[in-house]
Amino acid sequence: MTGMIKHGAGYKDIYNYRNSRHFIHTVKEARKYDETHDKNLVIFAGACQSYFEALMDAGANFASSPARILIDFLDPLIVAKSVAMADKNKYITIDDFVNELRDGKKGVNGLGARGKRNVIFL
Repeated sequence: MTGMIKHGAGYKDIYNYRNSRHFIHTVKEARKYDETHDKNLVIFAGACQSYFEALMDAGANFASSPARILIDFLDPLIVAKSVAMADKNKYITIDDFVNELRDGKKGVNGLGARGKRNVIFL
């Protein structure tokens, strides 16, 4: 079960979210092993109605749900595919794939990440 406990009230209180504190803890732990936001580790954190601002502050590259809405289950996969398939020399932002997301920037947003694909030109 994800989402807000108090149905849209108290957006800045972590205790009004069912699982966000666990996501935040996990992001902070992962960032201990890779402190940069675009070198090796790319983090997508959260679920429906997550505490977006706290997830981003914890170190996520992308997170859900800025508008505290129910996101499409494919949205995190679209983010992962976009970063994985982009050239490692390209910095990917939400604007690169926002049109593929069901709810756009209301469902997913973030700082961005460097692509992970090694492209060899012959």
